[in-house]
Amino acid sequence: MTTALKPSRGLARIGVLVPFTNVNLESDMGLLCPTGVSFHTARLGGYDVNKIPDEEQMAGLGASDLTEPLTLLAGARPDIVLYGCTSATLSHGLTFDQDLTAKIHAIMGVPTVTAAGALVRALKHMGITRVGFASPYVGEINLRAAAFLADAGIKTVRTHDIGRDLGNYGQGELTPNEVFDLACAADHADAEAIVLSCTDMRSVETIERLENNIGKPVICSNQAMMFAALQDVGIAPEGLAFGRLWNQA
Repeated sequence: MTTALKPSRGLARIGVLVPFTNVNLESDMGLLCPTGVSFHTARLGGYDVNKIPDEEQMAGLGASDLTEPLTLLAGARPDIVLYGCTSATLSHGLTFDQDLTAKIHAIMGVPTVTAAGALVRALKHMGITRVGFASPYVGEINLRAAAFLADAGIKTVRTHDIGRDLGNYGQGELTPNEVFDLACAADHADAEAIVLSCTDMRSVETIERLENNIGKPVICSNQAMMFAALQDVGIAPEGLAFGRLWNQA
């Protein structure tokens, strides 16, 4: 008996820059990729795995040289490039994020989306101007994230972090139940949506449960990046478990 295989390529190739200790972004891409879309990754260095990923380390990652990973990623001839670290550009601000997007686009010659920029884009797509913001970051990065969103016209009415310093692997080791609790703690009566920021946090798996529980849209880094990527290459998302954002496409 022959089993029919789901087509995994042919429509578009998505290139993704991934921090080298990130273990969840690629799994999320696999969940979110529609039939016929493939994704191809290159790892990013520029930070010390043994240090807490605070605002200084993430700012250093954002400013690191992308020549080698982009050269390697170009070998896959992607149709779009995603910069898969939210905090690396949140730490620098909105203008830096926009400049980095333009720089990668100029080098690669294809549309480019950052994780932080994708969050803003998703929120604007849904007409959301007030959010609760949750992340596994140290508190200072959350403050910088709120300033980043404010510069984009989005007010953060509550922030919540995990309450302890997590190492570079600790963020990715949070369980979906821990992510669920983190998001619920960021909810507020004035928040129109919840933002879960971090490409290495298992947020995609919690979206449907969270939206059913709090009755609001949930936007997370990897979901927002894939949503933006598919818009830019003209392909509709598949599946119903990835939130109100997904279902609006």
